[in-house]
Amino acid sequence: MARADAERNIAAILAAGQRLLSADPTASVAEIAKAAGVGRVTLYGHFPSREDLVDAVLRQAIDQAQQVLDQLELDEGPAPQALTTLVATAWEVLDRHSRLFVAADRAMGTTAVRERHAGPLLLVERLIARGRAEGDFRTDLPLPWLVSTFFAILHTMAQEVESARLDRAEASGVLVTTLESLLSARSRRAG
Repeated sequence: MARADAERNIAAILAAGQRLLSADPTASVAEIAKAAGVGRVTLYGHFPSREDLVDAVLRQAIDQAQQVLDQLELDEGPAPQALTTLVATAWEVLDRHSRLFVAADRAMGTTAVRERHAGPLLLVERLIARGRAEGDFRTDLPLPWLVSTFFAILHTMAQEVESARLDRAEASGVLVTTLESLLSARSRRAG
């Protein structure tokens, strides 16, 4: 019975954390505990620090995103078309949780946040490698650099939208154009 209660509490805390941090990256542990229907002592019993809580919420959001991305058929059709599909889908998921990623950057740092994205970044790496092999994507820059740049551009977009420097409705199109330009073998030849 105690284990079932603990599992329910953890699920409630993570759900409340995802909901509140996705709305306000400065949401407090007390606010999350209240929204989860548990006391702060219970929350801290499962997540000893705000960083631990944010990390767990981020991991859950990334796991959910991974499930969505795994449904994409990124190995089908031309790589540039798959890139457009990936970017549109990834942005939709990231946009929904952009404030959570702001909270994660603040609580955990960019390096830790990037490490949590290992699964989705493997999809990006595989797609870029395929595009390179097919002659659609540039080969003059190291693959790890292109993957890191892809990640950085997506997260920078979230920050730009969050700060209202870019319009949310334009974000997906701007991302596709930027990433196509970055990856395209044609842009390399034009230079």
